[in-house]
Amino acid sequence: MKDNDSAFWQALDTLVAQSRLVMDRPRGSHHPRFPEIVYPVDYGYLENTASMDGQGIDVWRGTDPALHIDAVICAVDLLKKDSEIKLLIGCTPEETRLVMDFHTRGEHMKGLLVRRQARA
Repeated sequence: MKDNDSAFWQALDTLVAQSRLVMDRPRGSHHPRFPEIVYPVDYGYLENTASMDGQGIDVWRGTDPALHIDAVICAVDLLKKDSEIKLLIGCTPEETRLVMDFHTRGEHMKGLLVRRQARA
């Protein structure tokens, strides 16, 4: 499985390297349709990529200046009846916790964090 894990993370690294990060929802901003929801970390997408919702692959961008993918969240939204992955790039442990809290709030949002193994 180790080779498959490495190939998965390398594929994500390639997507990030070949795409422009668009951060359209800065930390502290409110969700456009649900103003009570506040983004705890910068949120955006990879330009010219596609996800389940037909938009770009979602990205949480933390404060670490390195553009390393730290983890992904597999998110399920029972109201929209969809699922997506969210890339966590440059997120500190505290930012990762805040993002997980964001994706596990309420009974309709669930998320599973998949951490990347430390680089050798």
